[in-house]
Amino acid sequence: MNKTVLLSLSAALAALILAGCGGNTPGATVAPAIKGQSSTVGDNVLVPDSTLPQGRDMAHTNHLILNGKSKVQPAAFSGWTPSQMRTCYGITGNGSGVIAIVDAYNDGTALNDFNQFSAQYGLPQETSTNVTASTNQHLQVVYAQGSKPRNNSGWSQEESLDIEWSHAMAPNAKIVLIECASNSNSNLYAGDDLAASYSHQCSNSWSGGESSGEASGDSHFSHSGTVYFFSGGDTGGVRGYPSESANVVGVGGTSVSLNANGTRSSETAWSGTGCGPSAYIGIPSFQAGLSDGVHRGDDDISAVADPNTGVSVRWNGGWYIFGGTSVACPMIAGMVNDAGTNRASSAAENAAIYASRGSGNLYDVTSGTAGSFSAGPGWDYPTGCGTPNGTGAF
Repeated sequence: MNKTVLLSLSAALAALILAGCGGNTPGATVAPAIKGQSSTVGDNVLVPDSTLPQGRDMAHTNHLILNGKSKVQPAAFSGWTPSQMRTCYGITGNGSGVIAIVDAYNDGTALNDFNQFSAQYGLPQETSTNVTASTNQHLQVVYAQGSKPRNNSGWSQEESLDIEWSHAMAPNAKIVLIECASNSNSNLYAGDDLAASYSHQCSNSWSGGESSGEASGDSHFSHSGTVYFFSGGDTGGVRGYPSESANVVGVGGTSVSLNANGTRSSETAWSGTGCGPSAYIGIPSFQAGLSDGVHRGDDDISAVADPNTGVSVRWNGGWYIFGGTSVACPMIAGMVNDAGTNRASSAAENAAIYASRGSGNLYDVTSGTAGSFSAGPGWDYPTGCGTPNGTGAF
């Protein structure tokens, strides 16, 4: 990638850097420095290669890493823990059934990192040493195209984040990680088709840019009995697909501050959240009277995503602080699993979420901006209907 392109990306993503931290977890986090990946927003936030724009019909991840180039994370903030985020969003359930995670390539340390994360935070561990065994109780890996994909550092970070934080929100649900052969749309869409045979909730923390023919992919997210969640992206105010599909729940991001007892203190729209009205997809019935009145608007719901108020993740034997809408997406999928409603479709799930606007089941996030879009009372592009206050909205 040449210097001009990197500078352009740096300008586009500069809004990701926010001052300060929303809270703290005692103690410093020590982790190996992450090498061989791009940083386009300075020394504070690492943007992995896999999160940078990809080629045509290729998806990118939506995760960021706070101080990923440093061996020692800041002692004042070492990432929110599962108990802190469960308290923040009023989550008391433990989940059941299966949550599917669709990602590309292989995460060779997924099982070990999953168990180390679980041990650290008192969550159930996978006792099987065969990560692909269908009899596994808490984590199983499935190869979407039939054989084990090659390794990819950035996508393996995404996978560790996704399986750990869906597990954190729904610790009794089995996590099925569907690894696709590559990050091509066709391979990932096949993974989403496969997810319908496993789960009621399917989390996807990846996306690409919008295009005129994008609606042709919508059928992959309309399997009866499965709700598909997609992260909105990590460039403020920029639209992406599939999160703009009317057949998915689009998940935006926030910056979160906690009180000393772990309860939610304040929450604002995160400046890096991808959002806005789709250029190509018409407004669905659950958004009647919202967006611009003509086009599908993203996002639908949101949760923590700012890397400066990010979450603790175990990856490749080290501890890191991750952010991006890739954090919010598996968290929301886990919370919906906790609710146990198992809606018939993403549209049905969205209908329930939108019907809960103005109720005590959602926190209305009313401040902050992402690109040219601002949060305000009621539904808005960056944060959708708000953030969860328990599972009543689902």
